[in-house]
Amino acid sequence: MATFTNPADIARETLKQMMARRMAPSPDNYRAIYDEIAGVSEKPAEDLLEREIRSLLSQLPKDTPAQQGLARQLDQALRNRDREAYRQPLIHFIREHGGETNLAWRELLADFLQQWEANQSGLTRAKKREALDRVLSVSGRNEILFSRLQNLTRSWAANQPADEDIELVEKVPEPAVSASAPAVSSAPLSRASELLSELREAFVFALENIVAASLEDEPEAAAQAKGFAARARAATTLKAMSALLADIRRFAFSLEFVVEDRHELRAGLLRLLCLMIDNIGELVIDDRWLAGQIEVVRGAVAEPMSLRALNDAEQRLKEVIFKQSHLKHGLMEAKQVMKQLLAVFVDHLAEFTDSTSDYHDKIEGYAEKISRVDDITQLEDVLGEVIRETRLIQFNAQRSRDDLRQTNQRVVEAEQRISQLQDELDKASQMVRHDQLTGALNRRGLDEIFEKELVRSRQRRSPLSVALLDIDNFKKLNDSLGHDAGDAALIHLVSVIRETLRPQDTLARFGGEEFIILLPDTSVENAAKALVRVQRELTRRYFLANNEKLLITFSAGVSQVRPDDTEATVIKRADEAAYGAKTSGKNRVVSI
Repeated sequence: MATFTNPADIARETLKQMMARRMAPSPDNYRAIYDEIAGVSEKPAEDLLEREIRSLLSQLPKDTPAQQGLARQLDQALRNRDREAYRQPLIHFIREHGGETNLAWRELLADFLQQWEANQSGLTRAKKREALDRVLSVSGRNEILFSRLQNLTRSWAANQPADEDIELVEKVPEPAVSASAPAVSSAPLSRASELLSELREAFVFALENIVAASLEDEPEAAAQAKGFAARARAATTLKAMSALLADIRRFAFSLEFVVEDRHELRAGLLRLLCLMIDNIGELVIDDRWLAGQIEVVRGAVAEPMSLRALNDAEQRLKEVIFKQSHLKHGLMEAKQVMKQLLAVFVDHLAEFTDSTSDYHDKIEGYAEKISRVDDITQLEDVLGEVIRETRLIQFNAQRSRDDLRQTNQRVVEAEQRISQLQDELDKASQMVRHDQLTGALNRRGLDEIFEKELVRSRQRRSPLSVALLDIDNFKKLNDSLGHDAGDAALIHLVSVIRETLRPQDTLARFGGEEFIILLPDTSVENAAKALVRVQRELTRRYFLANNEKLLITFSAGVSQVRPDDTEATVIKRADEAAYGAKTSGKNRVVSI
């Protein structure tokens, strides 16, 4: 047989010999003929495949359970000289673990849990949780998370903080990809990393636009807040963030004193204002015109203050001050007219007195002339003068009487005008208050607040719901227990509503036993739930009338303001829903 040295020639000759000898094309037959042609011993000391498998076993890492299991299976296949047993474990391992890196997660997690439960000086559970949150905020491949978690575990084991120079957001370069290797897509950003970025931006926004703006009267503190915002935006390492955190804590400690000073200043100003209000009430003899305004200011500055209460008080005070200014002007005019009438009366009286005194003097002169008259003809002239002067004084007296009557009539009219203006001033002062019985807003107050809330709702695109509630069987309660009990029931209902609803919700008396509630930033579903809470609270708090426990209930309709709604249209829908609640059994809340 010819000698062949080229492997290709040996392979070609091997196939020819197998065909000539009519041998089955099995791997064993092929290798036997191949070795025979190549001059290899018929019984080699070690099979080529076995050598490759043993080489693979010696280099195969055994860090993970899957790797250890593969090594055991391959070793068993070598002992049994089963080539099929080589193939199946390798295929299975590649399919199951081909995308994983050789990271000892099991051992790392075991060490992590051990250090988490261990007690280290200076490392509280909160600090550990904070450090773990920073580690979990890493985005990228598993190698990054594994490396940082391993560093964190080692730092806990060494009882010292983790490396402060580690970047908060690391970027690891992608490994080189060969032409034959499949492309590997980058891992998506973790949710924790996204939240960390959003939290940073929210914190910077709060420092720049809220904290700094609220410290306008403290320029140094405002500048510090803006500086911290810039540092927070630029900080990317744990060391920088730790230094910033320490400085912000000191800054927050100093702000506590600023807040305390402002709180004391505000409290002092409120005490001063209340003292001035009380003093005004004491100085004014007749404070009927100021009583309502004083009560409004007292209610507005009472704790807790709210912007809504201040706006409501301001609007009402402006209205009553405007009306009182006109009424006061009319009152001053009426009093001036009164003074003029009195002056005219005095002038007429003085003129009449002068005329009477002059008449008496003339009569005395005429009497003296008569006593000296010797001739009857001379007496006629004197009598003529007496009659003329008497008629003149009679005319003057009649004219003065008529003038005095007219003056008296004008005085009566002026007094009536003054009384009317005083009554209108009293009413104007009362207008500034809420409903006199319940303390809720009246219709005028409801109109003003609804307009403000409607504008606010449309600007912020937030829902605004309106509820109309009607007390059940109120007429029967009035007829059986009297109007005083009915009024007390209304006061009881208002008290429960105010204590149950939110401070920003507005309550107004719509008329009789009907009330309107404005619920800003509230959908119709949540508004209905709020009304149900009020109903439940009413069932727990009985109303006492003549030492008798009574259960006050109401039926309510709720509607949400629509884009084309006015106050009248949305209240009409709420009224229709309340009617449906009444007709369906009372003590219900119906939404529409």
